[in-house]
Amino acid sequence: MAGQHNPKARLGLSAQQAATRPAAGIAQAPPLPAIDFSKVGKSAPTPLNASPGRLPAASAVVITWADAEWAALEHVFCSSSEAMPYSARERSSWPGWQRLDGQRPASAPRDWSYWGEYRLVQVSGRAVLLFKSNTHLDWPGGAYLQELIRLLISQTRPGLVLSIGTAGGARPLDHLGTVRAVSAATLYQPGRPQTSWPEYRNAWHAADTTINHAGFAELLVPVPTRESDLQALCQQLNEQHGSAYTLPQLDPHGLNRAAALPQIDDQTGGTASLLTTSTFVVGTTSGNYASFACIEMDDALVGEACSSAGTAFGFVRNVSDPVQNAALPARVQGDWGSLVYDAYGLYTSVNGALTAWAMLA
Repeated sequence: MAGQHNPKARLGLSAQQAATRPAAGIAQAPPLPAIDFSKVGKSAPTPLNASPGRLPAASAVVITWADAEWAALEHVFCSSSEAMPYSARERSSWPGWQRLDGQRPASAPRDWSYWGEYRLVQVSGRAVLLFKSNTHLDWPGGAYLQELIRLLISQTRPGLVLSIGTAGGARPLDHLGTVRAVSAATLYQPGRPQTSWPEYRNAWHAADTTINHAGFAELLVPVPTRESDLQALCQQLNEQHGSAYTLPQLDPHGLNRAAALPQIDDQTGGTASLLTTSTFVVGTTSGNYASFACIEMDDALVGEACSSAGTAFGFVRNVSDPVQNAALPARVQGDWGSLVYDAYGLYTSVNGALTAWAMLA
């Protein structure tokens, strides 16, 4: 999966190309509701002022990647008092965010003009830097991504870096919307045995006091996977391919039908690892990558840079496209994953962002 997790990148599209490809949607999509943090005995995050030109000090950095993830991050940490429309998943700017565009390497590609955008907020009395990355493993490349993490750490001096966002399913029982949190990432190495793939791990363990609060489930947003919408996505895929796949073929075991509330699985501090890839790699019903929490395309490099700096790190990823039918062609698997991600990524992402907030609150 793409590091910003975009299944489109797994089809050989760069982050730039993926951004210009029309997104799939669902009919009569409900907005993200306002969030009442008092249900867990907490106050909403509040924006803080930050001087332009240099990143502010913060106790934690929360980095996310794609536009739908950014909208969810904005909703949870910056504008939770109001509902957010479904159309926000395609927004590419938000008020109050500042662009980080200085100190880019001289070797930087001409069409990559900034690192990302940031905003400072207060969570339970602590300053937290939110960062929407424009720097990915697939574009402009891993070296630049690691340089970004080093820059964030050197200027912000955080005690923790959290990478959050969407991911592809790796475990055949994980329904759409499952949230998996781990403190390790493994870097996929094509042509090498899995036992030799490098892993970046640390001992950071999230506090689950807020997640375990009886009111936390009331904050979570059900992912509205209606039969009619999934059938419409199926028809859209068949039109793209000139094919006649049925929904049961594309949706093995009903994994794209979200649970009433998402499963929140905190495995931080343990042995669980997610899988980071830079090529087309997808989990399937064969269980080919079932030993991993999920599949995405940035976090191992984030972990490597944090490990080198001695900074704690964790990953909070939501399953925005579950494992694929192993019997389908790779292109069909990727295109179906892309359609599901486009349609539901905002809803799966808001629950991931809420989980990240709860770990900091």
